[in-house]
Amino acid sequence: MRRRPQPTDDHRTIPNSANAIAASRKYATKPHLAGSEGDLRTAMYFFDLLQREFSIPKSCRDPIYPAGSKASRNATLSIANLTEPAAWIDVYYPILNTPLDRSLEILGDDGSTVWKAELEESADQLDDDAHTYADSVGAWHGLSRDGQAEGRLIYANYGTKSDYDELVEKGVDFTGAIVLVRYGRLFRGLKVKRAQELGAAGILIYSDPQDDGTVTEKNGYAAYPHGPARNPTSVQRGSVQFISMYPGDPTTPGYPAYENSTRTNGSNIPSIPSLPISWANAKVLLDEIESKNRPVRLINHVDTKVTPIWNVMGVIPGHIKDEVVLVGNHRDAWVLGAADPSSGTASVHELVRGLGALLEEGWKPLRTIVIASWDGEEYGLVGSTEWGEDFPEWIQKHVVAYVNLDSAVSGSRLRSAASPLLAHFIRNTAKDLPHPTDPKRTLWDATSDRGQLFGESHDMGSPGTKVGTEVADSFGVRPLGSGSDYTVFLQRLGISSMEAGFGSTHSDPVYHYHSVFDSERWQEVYGDPGFVKHVAIAKNLGLQTLRLADALVLPFNTTHYAFELESYLDRVEVLAAASSAAVNFIPLRAAIKSLQFASLELDAEKFAAERVLNRYLRKWRKRHPKQKKNRFRRFIRRLKRFFAIENQEIQEQHEMKGADVTAHKTNGKVDVQDGRWPQYRQHPHHPHWPTGLSWPRWPPRKPHHVPRKFIKAVKAVRKINQKLVSFERGFIHEEGIKDREWFRHLGVAPGKWLGYGATTLPALTEAITIEKDITLANYEVRRLTEVVEKIAAAMRA
Repeated sequence: MRRRPQPTDDHRTIPNSANAIAASRKYATKPHLAGSEGDLRTAMYFFDLLQREFSIPKSCRDPIYPAGSKASRNATLSIANLTEPAAWIDVYYPILNTPLDRSLEILGDDGSTVWKAELEESADQLDDDAHTYADSVGAWHGLSRDGQAEGRLIYANYGTKSDYDELVEKGVDFTGAIVLVRYGRLFRGLKVKRAQELGAAGILIYSDPQDDGTVTEKNGYAAYPHGPARNPTSVQRGSVQFISMYPGDPTTPGYPAYENSTRTNGSNIPSIPSLPISWANAKVLLDEIESKNRPVRLINHVDTKVTPIWNVMGVIPGHIKDEVVLVGNHRDAWVLGAADPSSGTASVHELVRGLGALLEEGWKPLRTIVIASWDGEEYGLVGSTEWGEDFPEWIQKHVVAYVNLDSAVSGSRLRSAASPLLAHFIRNTAKDLPHPTDPKRTLWDATSDRGQLFGESHDMGSPGTKVGTEVADSFGVRPLGSGSDYTVFLQRLGISSMEAGFGSTHSDPVYHYHSVFDSERWQEVYGDPGFVKHVAIAKNLGLQTLRLADALVLPFNTTHYAFELESYLDRVEVLAAASSAAVNFIPLRAAIKSLQFASLELDAEKFAAERVLNRYLRKWRKRHPKQKKNRFRRFIRRLKRFFAIENQEIQEQHEMKGADVTAHKTNGKVDVQDGRWPQYRQHPHHPHWPTGLSWPRWPPRKPHHVPRKFIKAVKAVRKINQKLVSFERGFIHEEGIKDREWFRHLGVAPGKWLGYGATTLPALTEAITIEKDITLANYEVRRLTEVVEKIAAAMRA
């Protein structure tokens, strides 16, 4: 009989550098701004890949469906009924804009132009793609306000709320001014938001080499394309949507952007014009501020209209049809996007090839896998948000986890972020894979890597250039804020999410974020020579996907999450004490303690249920020798049809050798990182084992009838998985967070004045730190207490 495929081993042999480079060159050598012809072309590339690798029959008409149509609705809503792989394209219709004429001038006393900026980037032919397409997509801000502004310059550092507030305290009047700020520390749209709130007429945002660490021309490095330092004409495009208010199409908040949707004016986009500018231009303006500070005129004309975007969806049906693992990467770029997002697209390309190879060998996942190529992410997470707002009930009913990949490679350090439910999982998976350049180390060891370009000085530059203030947990994994496609799934729908990729450090070649210099040549010469990191991320993504899809018990660690909640509360109490806020945290802390006990009890259930089910499977196989394999196989098929479930041990040679995170054992004890008994007796970070807790003895007596007991064990595992999935869902509150009700997760959200960075216990934290409202803070304590108590009750049900 033909040997059954081994998912982990087979998938790891498929991704390779040559194919990853070829994929990157296919996507990243021409512009593909969301809504453009180039964007549609890449959508068809990805759709063709899914058809080819998943052996999906071609039809006379490509399945491209307008969102809201019967065909589009049916495509997603029937995923749970599919028996064969499928792929299609959903077309949404958000409001987007593109640049028209723009200018920036310093004016003389008589109103004449004394200096005019060259706004576009300048590239020589050493980087042929950047040279060819330098002015194909103008330097502008997505969703920026059309208009003109004239006024004197005010420099406001990074444009954080505290930067603005400090200037206001010093008596600076922003009314009618044009603000000059540098990129970094928070989402660019929030720099614009605070400027307009203070009465500014416009804003300019520039990229400062001071934030490039040691890799600068001043430190002896040549500018790109002749070296690794910043090209002084580089410009960071990007959306200026107020992403911490709500993401997606600005004119359809909370509901999908169909072609005929009723639209609002959009309350999360600026009312003043803005422009991104280069360091070359910023130097002139900074000198002007220090000398004459003459008036500046900013013109930003844009074409704003309803624009089609294309989400490409692919499905591999599993045995459990009502449980779905969703994997997504956005495809659109501001210009060429070799790192953002095409390094991620190339890695997903390799994932798809690996899954296709398994399908060809007869493999079928335990759970259904959905692969999504999102569009419009750069404008404000548009494609993923519209799909999430289109199918919220289906997603909450079926999707057990979302695995996001944005940029796979833009530097040397592995960075990861996840819901606490998946923190251990994201770390353990990376620990099971080799480091891309050092076989003696693991992929997880790359979390401490950094570039080796120190030049003449080891001054690492400004410490404030990295966005966000979130703190990594005991596993070394950060919480998720916003800025990528997990936002709608985690923070509106309660889907546990995660992402991991290589990011830049202060001693890496400068990554020209959202610039034409984010090009294929930069990636191949400086970003990832040989594409070994692309391949490492593809393997990591593949292993994550397979383990989530094929795990008997979902690898969710509720106990880690429960103890993280306590650390979140500790930080809030410190903030409250610093502001002398009289907030009663006692009920919330008691609820969190109760949740910890409930989760520990669930750990015991998981361990017992999985152990019993595996024991029955071993006994059954032992009682049916090799000559009776067919009988055993028929019996298992009947059980699968009845329960829609299949364990790795059921599949001959199908289990992932040594890689099944649901069944790691060491000296008879369960792996301490997988949320299974007795890990928290030994966990060094959580020595809170409750005395007197009695573990359930399950089942109470030795079974006599294997099929009946097997059925009982299967039902127990299914019930446990439902509890695990409901844990994250439990933090969703219909009222949402004050002033930004789109965000409904009371455990984590993008900081109101961060955008990218996460704020944990956001409604409570911001009631103390931003609103400074004790009544509101006590109300938020009560809301959180109710939420946590309900989660604990669900764990014990």
